[in-house]
Amino acid sequence: MKASHRSANIRHALLGALLSVAVSAGLPVGTAHAEDLRIGLAADVTSMDPHWNNAGPNNAIALHIFESLVFMDKNARYIPGLALSWKPVNAITWEIKLRPNVKWHDGAPFTSEDVKASLERPDKLTNSPGSFTSYTKPIARIDTPDPLTVRLTMSVPNYANLANDLNSVPIMPKKVAATLTQADFDSGKAMIGTGPFKFVRFARGQEIVMAKNPDYWGPKVDWDRAVFRILTDNGARSAALLAGDVDVIESVPSADVAKLKQNPKFKIEQTVSWRTIFWQMDQSRDNSPFVTDKAGKPLARNPFKDARVRAAVSHALNRDAIVSRIMEGLAVPASSIVSPQIFGHPGTRPDAYDVEGAKKLLAQAGYPDGFALTLHATNNRYLNDAQVAQATASMLTRIGIQTKVETLPVAAYFTRARQGEFSFQMLGWGSAAADVALRSITGTPNPKTGYGTWNWGKYSNPQLDKLIETSLTTVSSDKAREENARAAAKLALADHAIIPSHSQLAMWAMRKGLRYEARTDEWSLAQFFHKE
Repeated sequence: MKASHRSANIRHALLGALLSVAVSAGLPVGTAHAEDLRIGLAADVTSMDPHWNNAGPNNAIALHIFESLVFMDKNARYIPGLALSWKPVNAITWEIKLRPNVKWHDGAPFTSEDVKASLERPDKLTNSPGSFTSYTKPIARIDTPDPLTVRLTMSVPNYANLANDLNSVPIMPKKVAATLTQADFDSGKAMIGTGPFKFVRFARGQEIVMAKNPDYWGPKVDWDRAVFRILTDNGARSAALLAGDVDVIESVPSADVAKLKQNPKFKIEQTVSWRTIFWQMDQSRDNSPFVTDKAGKPLARNPFKDARVRAAVSHALNRDAIVSRIMEGLAVPASSIVSPQIFGHPGTRPDAYDVEGAKKLLAQAGYPDGFALTLHATNNRYLNDAQVAQATASMLTRIGIQTKVETLPVAAYFTRARQGEFSFQMLGWGSAAADVALRSITGTPNPKTGYGTWNWGKYSNPQLDKLIETSLTTVSSDKAREENARAAAKLALADHAIIPSHSQLAMWAMRKGLRYEARTDEWSLAQFFHKE
């Protein structure tokens, strides 16, 4: 931790020097061509296929070209998108009325047949690293009585989560939905949407270029082109903003925030993100690959199967220290899978930091001397993720869990984590509702229902599954559904299905002359950046 602080301080000083030189010399900091908006992205975009990998960076980029039936506003509330309305006809049938006069980028009309093909496509994509099937599995049948009407027959009566599912699945033309080859999307061949931008170029790990759609059905955008540069390194991202190579950056490095706020050439927009950073534990195997005794020998049983061990881990985390020291105040301590402003947050406080109590729990579980663990995390996905991992390892070591750290770039990390290679791993998740997040993260993995698509630790609790199902089928009122969502969230916390760490702030730094309303979903959407 000390070394990381020294590194941060050195970079902080270098940033300050660069800012001072730029301003005093009158350099064109933050200048841009009037017709282009250049955005520095903090995470890599792995595919242009909007159904291939359900990950935030991919989803945000997709929304510029492929739109969904239901949109989400900056506060994570649902609003009409390609659908004007969605309403239940009876206990198992929903009717969706589509927006008229919408054209695809090639000029063809948008119709109900496109919606049907799009909603059926995720189930056809084999080996998807992040499946969208949790949003489509509840649909038993799709009917298209006319070009602007879709009727969904649900497999679950009184299904209450349709707005979220319709928000989460991008819509593409029927002819494009038949394409299952990733290369056709990455090359641009299959990039035909209804959105405010058209595809120009995708260079993996470098940049994505889009051009304004002059025939867009919605509000016109301010920019002829949107250029997204992949800048996963914190220092490179800030430097690009200072040098005028980009107009705006997302996920502002914590060490740079104060200096940027003080500089009149820039401004910062921020809000509490819906993203919670948490730890998942292998809770399925008897012998977990990165858990041993302190001599390096395999243990007779997997300690994370014991709820007392999971509770000990939670009490070992000094969340206040993580927020104040590692995140430099750019986060809030987490007590649930969703952040405090999100639907279904249980209103609970984080587990107390209690080293001695954690040691007692380990002893009660049969580990009075602890054990050894290798912790895995990303090093280029979440704000200060590698530093959070190191701090967490130090905290676990204090209670007797001798912890080492291995961090990886996000692409390699997600591939290995999804294959079950790790024992204790970091994940960040953002959702508009607690029951929706719990379905994906803590639901017993089940391909038929779509539960547990991101449940890397294979946690399983039939009682929690039932509570999630109850919440997702409560259509009597939002209040009643939220009470059920809170009950599910409380059970997940009590059983320590996951270990919440913190909810980070969503933050953008931009040159003066730009305006953007900070979004709780953290997404950098070019269509909502405006000239002042």
